[in-house]
Amino acid sequence: MNDATTAWTEVADRVFQRRYQPCDVTVSVILGADGPAVVDTRCSLAEARELREHLRQLTAAPVRWVVNTHVHFDHVWGNAEFAAPRQTPPAEFWGHTATAAAMNRAAEDPEAAAFKAELASRGPEQAAAMAELVEIAPDHLVVTAHTLDLGDRAVELRHFGRGHTDGDLVVQIPDADALLTGDLVEQSGTPYFGADSFPLDWAPTLDGLLAATGPDTVFVPGHGTAVSTGFVRAQRDAIRAVAERCAELHAGGVPLAEAVAAGGWPYEARLLHGAVERAYAQLDGTVPAAG
Repeated sequence: MNDATTAWTEVADRVFQRRYQPCDVTVSVILGADGPAVVDTRCSLAEARELREHLRQLTAAPVRWVVNTHVHFDHVWGNAEFAAPRQTPPAEFWGHTATAAAMNRAAEDPEAAAFKAELASRGPEQAAAMAELVEIAPDHLVVTAHTLDLGDRAVELRHFGRGHTDGDLVVQIPDADALLTGDLVEQSGTPYFGADSFPLDWAPTLDGLLAATGPDTVFVPGHGTAVSTGFVRAQRDAIRAVAERCAELHAGGVPLAEAVAAGGWPYEARLLHGAVERAYAQLDGTVPAAG
């Protein structure tokens, strides 16, 4: 996609998805009698202002709830557009406890500051985005599950475990048989194993997600088009294969520096350096086990 956006797509009853560049990031909207819930808010305030204009194509009502599926900047840096003073009354901001903690830590994190500086160096548009950035972390927090009442429908916010991050939150809409996965599922590219991912936990987390859904559930990934249960199962199996290969290499004494080149991967090896580093750290015990 070279365009800035796609159009809104109604993926299930009163559940809409729109894919945005950069990052081919998904924004979803759930319409309810008491107003809309927006799931993820893009990469900057400027992008969120564009999102606000696009929301008028669906409803004139102000955003009542913002849900962040996880901490990464392409999903949360537009939050402040829906907080006071840019929106009054402000939306409620919902996220997992780990997501809020990570966002609050980032204010004092030198690596986060360096990342923002690097983005600002890419050109005038990015510099302007970083200059006006206001980071709003969720203050309505979910540990395992919470039900949002949208007036005429219930929306379930659920944490099935660690995977893409330690704070992955999915949004289940039972009356539409739809589930918004965040980056636990990706359709437009290989699942991203970053420095805050948990490769050994990811497939079991997807096991729980699949057990809570049905054969006809519509899954909306954090990047890419809506997918079926079969797609999620296949991606779960590939992620499990990555974890099993990492465990096999680690048990065999293959050094971290040589593990990716050892082969036997379900995805392109060049995309799996982060997966191997994090899996080895988990296996070495330098990354704490899940609570």
